[in-house]
Amino acid sequence: MRFSDSFVQEVVDRTDIEELIGRYVTLKRGGSNLMGCCPFHSEKTPSFSVSPSKKLFYCFGCQAGGSVITFVQKAENLDFPEAVEYLANRAGIPLPRESEDPSAERGVSRKRVLEMNLEAARFFRACLFDPNIGREGMRYFREDRRMSEATVKHFGLGFAPNSFNMLTDHMHRRGYTDEELIAACLCGKSQKTGRAYDYFRNRVIFPIIDPSGNVVAFGGRVMDDSKPKYLNSSDTPAFKKSRHLFALNFAKNDCAERMILCEGYMDVIAMHAAGFSSAVATLGTAITPEHARIFSKYTKKVIISYDADEAGQNAAKKAMRILGEVGMDVRVLKMNGAKDPDEFIRKFGADRFRRLLEESKTGFEYQTERVLARYDLSLGSDKIKASGEICALIADYWSPVEREVYLAYASQALGLPVDVLKNSVEQIRRKNKREMVARESREAQASVKNFGDRINPEASTDPRAVSAEETVLGLLVIFEEYRTAVERGEVRLREEDFVTTFHRRVFRAVMDRHASPSGFRFELLGMDFEPDELGRIERMEIARQQLSQNGPEVFRSAVRVLSEISEGKARSGEDLNAHLAYLREKKAKLHKGKVEDK
Repeated sequence: MRFSDSFVQEVVDRTDIEELIGRYVTLKRGGSNLMGCCPFHSEKTPSFSVSPSKKLFYCFGCQAGGSVITFVQKAENLDFPEAVEYLANRAGIPLPRESEDPSAERGVSRKRVLEMNLEAARFFRACLFDPNIGREGMRYFREDRRMSEATVKHFGLGFAPNSFNMLTDHMHRRGYTDEELIAACLCGKSQKTGRAYDYFRNRVIFPIIDPSGNVVAFGGRVMDDSKPKYLNSSDTPAFKKSRHLFALNFAKNDCAERMILCEGYMDVIAMHAAGFSSAVATLGTAITPEHARIFSKYTKKVIISYDADEAGQNAAKKAMRILGEVGMDVRVLKMNGAKDPDEFIRKFGADRFRRLLEESKTGFEYQTERVLARYDLSLGSDKIKASGEICALIADYWSPVEREVYLAYASQALGLPVDVLKNSVEQIRRKNKREMVARESREAQASVKNFGDRINPEASTDPRAVSAEETVLGLLVIFEEYRTAVERGEVRLREEDFVTTFHRRVFRAVMDRHASPSGFRFELLGMDFEPDELGRIERMEIARQQLSQNGPEVFRSAVRVLSEISEGKARSGEDLNAHLAYLREKKAKLHKGKVEDK
């Protein structure tokens, strides 16, 4: 049985990878990941890593890796459909009918939804700039929110008229049906009359644009006192709230140093207008692990800038935990004299806000408070446990200055001498370093020798090309914008540019998945590759994520290497053919001369 992409995704999303693998392996916390001895080869030093936030596992010793489905395939000796069925039954998910696919049943593809969204965005924008229709919306942006016209245009803001059918009629004239508009969450259907009506009415509109420039959804703020105040697109074949961030299409170009996480659209727009273009926001939902994984692709540092009220601060605590689980350097902004960043910037100006960002506090105090809350420091045993956990937190910080500052803080909180805590921290760091060196050594030994490579037997033929191929594929797996650039032809990369057959297969599968109605998700590659092959693909992804430089120039440079090698081989082939033609011609002339002599 072949399951739909959406069903496979649901199975993966509803499977707790830590609980599943914990039934086979004893796992211990090691930073943001869990470590244990690999169940697929013999080892004494743990090299098997599980990332709960990414829902992936990887062994640095034998290179086994993949999703929960891959793990079950290897552990239970099942093929891909059998593993999906095993996990579905385990999670209590009913098996679908043959070929069941929600998006197919509705007959609406992701590409079709994106086309409708783009047309709707143009409609909303035209309405906003029409003085007879969008006067109230423009007043809100220009007067109430003090936006410049340039900012309004920069974000593609719009206005949905107070009408039940203006957008619907417009889209009908463009050839879209009610069923398509409903699937794209642009229209609803009346239960009484059965007629379609505009989903967004009498609202200013905020288009949600993905890093590749596609309009994937909309957010709308009401112009009166009706509820809800903010209305966001529901999930569609082109949009999942937990996989998108507002303004990431702009922030991705200016986020190497840090990203700023806000609560709402207006905070983000105010920050961008004031020069803080690395600000983003979640879309009407609390931050999720999938959001955290998005942050980890683009930056190492996130400053949380939520509202100053109790609800905002509680949300900030949750965000700190989730971002910390994927290894982010998390800091928190504390504002006095304003309820949110938008108000703060309007009252005190951009320079004051910039100083506020520089003074943002690390998440260490919050993490320490959580540890201390679990223990009674009047008991010696509890104090030992608390100090051990806090020292482990400090040991994870690379900067000696940060460690010194946090040691002083911990000394005061625990009532222990700084020197004693410092010795414990250094012991933990030495232990971590030994484990890291051993792990890297095992990985290096397994990767430098491409001879006899069972997964990619052609890897030894051209090390330079293979290195470039692994860079390209690792970046394509991680970043949607690179896949889109290749798809659109903005970056010239062809299947035949790859030297090795295995990497050509990976490239073709990644791009096919990207172009599919459900879009690219790593676990769906399990349909196209064996578990060991999937582990190799994950190794390429991990290798890129461990590097700080993954920008467009790195990608384009690796693509150029492949193009140069491909063109060089083509020229060599042409030269060889020309030389053979010359020899044939010379031989023919010699033969003709001998005949004439006779």
